[in-house]
Amino acid sequence: MKNILTKHRIVLWQSSFFSGISEKDIDKLLLCLGGRRKSFEKEAYIYMEGDACTALGIVLSGTLHILRDDFWGNRRIVEQIKRGEQFGAAFVCAGIKHIPVSVMAMEKSEVLFLDYNRLITACPHVCLCHTQMIKNLIRSLAEKSTILLMKNDIQSSHSTREKLLAYLSAQAKKENSRSFEIPFNREELAAYLSVDRSAMSAELCRMRDDGILVFKKNKFELLRSLERSACRRFLRSMLS
Repeated sequence: MKNILTKHRIVLWQSSFFSGISEKDIDKLLLCLGGRRKSFEKEAYIYMEGDACTALGIVLSGTLHILRDDFWGNRRIVEQIKRGEQFGAAFVCAGIKHIPVSVMAMEKSEVLFLDYNRLITACPHVCLCHTQMIKNLIRSLAEKSTILLMKNDIQSSHSTREKLLAYLSAQAKKENSRSFEIPFNREELAAYLSVDRSAMSAELCRMRDDGILVFKKNKFELLRSLERSACRRFLRSMLS
């Protein structure tokens, strides 16, 4: 495990999963929890829907998407997992034998897998770092729950415009700036919001014409209040 710690030292230190744990203890935990690293090429599946999931995954490099396909093959993005973030904890904690989603590498990626059963089983020495990691796991699950709650709020919006406004507003608040970048291209954003890509692109152009925002690729800037934009649309409709 020394090579994992050496190559990805900063990633592990910055990961909330190892918060409050020293470098020496991280090295020890990787051995204790049967840590193993695996590489995946772009668009390779880490898990496919229906697979058994018995390990926690931490992204060491690259980006993963949690995907859900419906009966007709329509795909939506449930979540994006970036470097230093974990996935799979909810499924292994819940004891779900066959996961209801797929996990795909969106670029060449490396993942660190940790044995969940070893994590929740207290070691003979009841070491503090093991206890701290369990606390980190609980906090991570709570954070994931909050993120999914926010996403459900976005997707509960009725129209494509409302979904876009809710998502972009959340991103602006997250960055504390009206100018920001989003982690998705157009196809991925449509899949994340569960909307038609063409309709979404057309709506973005209308929002730009209404003076709500400007954008270039995945860079956005929110321009003015929705009240003024709504008034502008109303006056336009009265004069047409």
